[in-house]
Amino acid sequence: MSIAEKSRGRLAPSPTGYLHLGHARTFWVAWQRICTTGGRLVLRNEDLDHQRCKPEFVQAMYEDLRWLGLDWDEGPDLGGPFAPYSQSERRSFYLQAWRKLRDTGFIYPCTCTRKDLERALQAPHDDEADEIRYPGTCRSAAATTQQFESPAGVSWRFRVPESETIAFDDLYWGQQQFTAGQDFSDFLIWRRDDIPAYQLAVVVDDAAMQITEVVRGADLLKSTARQLLLIRALGFSAPQYFHCPLMFDESHIRLAKRHDALGLRTLRAQGVDPAALRERFAEEIEWAKDIT
Repeated sequence: MSIAEKSRGRLAPSPTGYLHLGHARTFWVAWQRICTTGGRLVLRNEDLDHQRCKPEFVQAMYEDLRWLGLDWDEGPDLGGPFAPYSQSERRSFYLQAWRKLRDTGFIYPCTCTRKDLERALQAPHDDEADEIRYPGTCRSAAATTQQFESPAGVSWRFRVPESETIAFDDLYWGQQQFTAGQDFSDFLIWRRDDIPAYQLAVVVDDAAMQITEVVRGADLLKSTARQLLLIRALGFSAPQYFHCPLMFDESHIRLAKRHDALGLRTLRAQGVDPAALRERFAEEIEWAKDIT
């Protein structure tokens, strides 16, 4: 069987801190679903944020995931047919996609800062899991994109089709639907500091690594709508999506990397049984499914 004919999933941690229980449950779901199909699992190190990503966090994610009982078939530590598996080493792939989007008119340069956007909206950004809404300041006055030989020096935004309905069938939540221009605006695909944005990097890498199923948190459902537009513009095939319910602490605050008490390294030090965690994850996913 060829690579393209196998189901392919991925674990995609970002080494900006230590993994917590929410990450662990999502990664366990990705691992468990691929195991049941006999497919292949890719570990991708999403280390584009060079200011926050640290080598000790990379080493910790290997240790914590293996302690949980997970393994993978391809990754930075194992190699594979789609190396390199660290995003910091894949800039040429992102530049190729940027050039295609530039040449086909799907993107435009943007000189707005975050402060500019907040002033234009006259309100602070109220959703930390999502992009600040873009009011379209640079959209109509965009310079001719062909004059840019590289993306450096400005931000780049994807021109969303106004009022188009973006729908997809999520393998956990069922049918999802978002309206471009209303639920989300023109979004970043390349940052002012010359780093590819999350939306572009994951779309390019999932396509290049022939990922057939993306498992991630439910806070990224809207990002999937954005990414489907990018996938179409780049001529890629869309994977299937499975968005896990989010995990909250006892105060009903969504888990983040600052939750040291629920970090995998802390739980390891306390002698928690990883098998018990895996059983708990299975029960929680089934319970949440019953009430959705």
